[in-house]
Amino acid sequence: MFDFKEDQIERYSRQIILPQIGGMGQKKISEAKVLIVGAGGLGSPLALYLAAAGVGKIGLVDSDKVELNNLQRQILHTTIDVGKPKVISGQEKIEALNPEVKVVTIKKRLTSENALNILEDYDLVVDGSDNFPTRYLMNDACLFQKKPLFHAGILRFEGQVMTILPHQGPCYRCLFPEPPPPGLIPSCQEAGILGSVAGVIGTIQATEVLKFILGIGDLLVGRLLVFSALEMRFHLVKVPKNPHCSLCGENPTLNELIDYEEFCLLRRQR
Repeated sequence: MFDFKEDQIERYSRQIILPQIGGMGQKKISEAKVLIVGAGGLGSPLALYLAAAGVGKIGLVDSDKVELNNLQRQILHTTIDVGKPKVISGQEKIEALNPEVKVVTIKKRLTSENALNILEDYDLVVDGSDNFPTRYLMNDACLFQKKPLFHAGILRFEGQVMTILPHQGPCYRCLFPEPPPPGLIPSCQEAGILGSVAGVIGTIQATEVLKFILGIGDLLVGRLLVFSALEMRFHLVKVPKNPHCSLCGENPTLNELIDYEEFCLLRRQR
């Protein structure tokens, strides 16, 4: 009925037998086009689980190369990949897991000049980044193009996840109106990260993406899911839509993309 080959039915059989998915749901997954920004700690479980589920097209955006200190959490890469571009290493692992997935490698940083063009070819965007400038840029670009954004962040023993549906719920700026001053919040490189936390949070993101593609379940729209590994506890924080948000509020003042690395640098120099 859905033109699946015998080996495809076998590959996805444990999903297809779920009444909420079936053949029609699997077809939706196979037609989905997902952009993952960042092929690191979050991007690794994201890419692997979405590829395993049969997502038709996965774009990987990352300008970095694999380093030895990445391997403690970035399970998309192995020791022999050290020195290789992350998008190439990621492509190899995805294609080895599921050759049916079309992988597009984008070996560059997301900027105000290229973001809209890169996002244009995809249905939705997943945040696997590790810095605030990229997060704000993704949020703004997705709002402008009305594309769903699946946000997450990790640090030390904690993580957070929120799903952003433009104009249907709050955006990232409703939660954090502006990037924090440089140096206020340490990076994973400065403060550390338990590798398995990246796996927990990235897997939740992948689950949210698949639910959205399938149109099932309750998404984390207007809700921030916060995870503490030390307490082994999840809790939900309600995030209301901010009517004064500079991007999605009643009277928005932001109407173009800016490079937040430059913005943060200007703030630092003041």
